[in-house]
Amino acid sequence: MNLLLDEIARATTRLAEAGVASPRADAEELAAAVHGVSRGELHTLPDNAFDARYWEGIARREAGEPLQHITGRAFFRYLELAVGPGVFVPRPETEVVAGWAIDTLREMDVADPVVVDLGTGSAAIALSIAQEVPQARVHAVELDADAYRWASRNIENLDERGQVTPHHTDFARALPELDGLVDLVVSNPPYIPMSEWEYVPRDVRDHDPAAALWGGGDDGLDAVRVVERTARRLLRPGGFVAVEHSDLQGAPVYWIFAEEHGWRDQRNRRDLTDRDRFVTARLTTE
Repeated sequence: MNLLLDEIARATTRLAEAGVASPRADAEELAAAVHGVSRGELHTLPDNAFDARYWEGIARREAGEPLQHITGRAFFRYLELAVGPGVFVPRPETEVVAGWAIDTLREMDVADPVVVDLGTGSAAIALSIAQEVPQARVHAVELDADAYRWASRNIENLDERGQVTPHHTDFARALPELDGLVDLVVSNPPYIPMSEWEYVPRDVRDHDPAAALWGGGDDGLDAVRVVERTARRLLRPGGFVAVEHSDLQGAPVYWIFAEEHGWRDQRNRRDLTDRDRFVTARLTTE
């Protein structure tokens, strides 16, 4: 048997015993990162190519450190992002939010759509939109200093056409110069209530930045309420907003985008596991 594949099998057992949710995938991804190959190429490495540093990564993952902090990278749609301590690790469910935003922009009768990503984190959504909608101009807003540095790094490395502009500011005061001019606002804001602290996985609550997790208020939705007000200010009549939330918050987030605030066409939308994941709405044209 190939030595590396044998070591991956042993590592999978260790990670499973440590309670890691996806032990085989994590063991393979760590092996690929250490050896500088893709997961599909692991079986091609000769025995003498095995790097013992692999077991250092496995020990860190056993101890609860996020896989992406160990490898220094996170995959999101067609991107490979740099991530690490101080920035929220983008999740697969957020790819559905980005996908809806991309599809909506492609359907717009707008030559150069203007997009604002509130709370950009690693800039995953902003960069995906820029990559897949070449005519879009994207503004990536982030207040946290550490996260802003990660976003700026990814934008510098991945924004080949210069479409994404980072802004180091908060949701509420962001981009007054664009009031009434934006075609789409998208956000994956913090939304977890502190009452749920004990139910949040250890590698999330101990390593993702607190500012990206806890949304404020008894229901965790204070940050979403700020996004609603800012989106209402930024969007042109007929512009769209998309806001991610937990699978239990679809109804309350839906009602935050109320008709009396000028919203219409509100919809709860689901992720790939068929759970409520984000709300979309359109600013009235009246």
